[in-house]
Amino acid sequence: MGLFSFFKKRDKAELPPLRFHNTLSGNLDVFEPLSRSQVSMYNCGPTVYDEQHIGNLKAYIFADTLRRVLNLWGYKVRQVINITDVGHLVSDADEGEDKMEASAKKQGLRAQDIAERVTDLFFKDLDQVGIDRSKIQFPRATKFIAEQIALVKALWEKGYAYQIDDGIYFDTAKFKEYGKLGHIDLEHLKEGARVEENMQKKSPHDFALWKFSKKGEKRQQEWKSPWGKGFPGWHIECTAMIFKLLGKQIDIHTGGIDHIPVHHNNEIAQAEAITGKQYVRYWMHGAFITIEGKKISKSLGNTVYLRNIIDRGYSARALRYLFLTAHYRTPMNFTWEAMEGASQALSRLSRTFLELPQGGSVPEQFKKELYAALSNDLDTPSAIARVWEFTKDTTVSPAGKRAGILLADRVLGLGLSDARPSATIKVVEKSDLPEEVQTLMEEREAARKAKEFEKADELRKKIEGAGYEIKDLPERSEVVKK
Repeated sequence: MGLFSFFKKRDKAELPPLRFHNTLSGNLDVFEPLSRSQVSMYNCGPTVYDEQHIGNLKAYIFADTLRRVLNLWGYKVRQVINITDVGHLVSDADEGEDKMEASAKKQGLRAQDIAERVTDLFFKDLDQVGIDRSKIQFPRATKFIAEQIALVKALWEKGYAYQIDDGIYFDTAKFKEYGKLGHIDLEHLKEGARVEENMQKKSPHDFALWKFSKKGEKRQQEWKSPWGKGFPGWHIECTAMIFKLLGKQIDIHTGGIDHIPVHHNNEIAQAEAITGKQYVRYWMHGAFITIEGKKISKSLGNTVYLRNIIDRGYSARALRYLFLTAHYRTPMNFTWEAMEGASQALSRLSRTFLELPQGGSVPEQFKKELYAALSNDLDTPSAIARVWEFTKDTTVSPAGKRAGILLADRVLGLGLSDARPSATIKVVEKSDLPEEVQTLMEEREAARKAKEFEKADELRKKIEGAGYEIKDLPERSEVVKK
């Protein structure tokens, strides 16, 4: 019996209708996929010119939670997260330098070498926060150049594209519904504030489908096309890969709220201009996080990466727990105090789980309340609150509690099912360490206190190379012999 058939035969009261906030309608819509058994989902992926910070990771934890909920409701999910390794300019107004090319010049490296290194870092982060990459396709934009050129050609032949000095552009005036996603007021939507308007464009809202390589300048990444040598615009890659991997119409497309005004409206325009059909049924967008009340910015020096979280002694799953305590559409402020609270809470929940015996079944009332929270636009804060209430319910057997927590963890992805009682490990006293390891430990502690986390990470590697493992705690670090 298939998973969908299994759930279909269950009590309908157990599985209430899923309702998601749809940016397209502006409403909380009942989820009705194109197929009764399989959902097609595309999540806007990273531009791999630099390491992803924790704000970026929040989007993928949201997408992973969404997939887990869909699986729990009995749907198979075809999920795609793109890897943008070309074509994303520094401005949404299609001006400025390609982020990949700019990064390559700055570092004196090949653009594709940077892309591979950053993609590997991204994958490592996904693994650590509990995202199963085996369930996801990760296409690279550079591997779908032919498909992107074909789409531009189709738009050209249909009369939706025109050529100016620097490239081929989409004529938004010919797509009457342009701006319908998020009900964008086009009169007040201006080009990027830091660039001059391209006066050759018919409208400031028109966007690049294909950019020409500048005369006299050799790009690392450029391809031949019917219009000349160049590279694809950022927006066309998503549509090309969706058409190729998921079909002309898909169920769900996710991204950040910053994608709504330009990037996702551009996707809709080019896709629906070609097919004449609705491109995406449900658009879902996550809110941003701030760091200590400020927007994440390298210029402010407040960028936090997952490795910084781990280097301070917290687990990646604790960060996931923290993000799930806020609704995906609610702005969230990250603080180290909040991180400490999330870490302690997850530790308590893990200890509670490990003390419970196996062999129980999930109480129906808990199922009903958990499903009600999850079906209400992924209300993970309510789901977590219900889990905590459930652990204190004296009317539920210990084995029943364990079964209920495991059910919740299938969606929350906190790693409780993999939790094991800690083995008794002898911590090596500092005075018993070799002198060179003692010195490295002292240097590392100083680096951590000074918030020089990259230096601390390098020192950790040296200590591990000497045959010791470090367990970072918020107040101190412990060392054990490998």
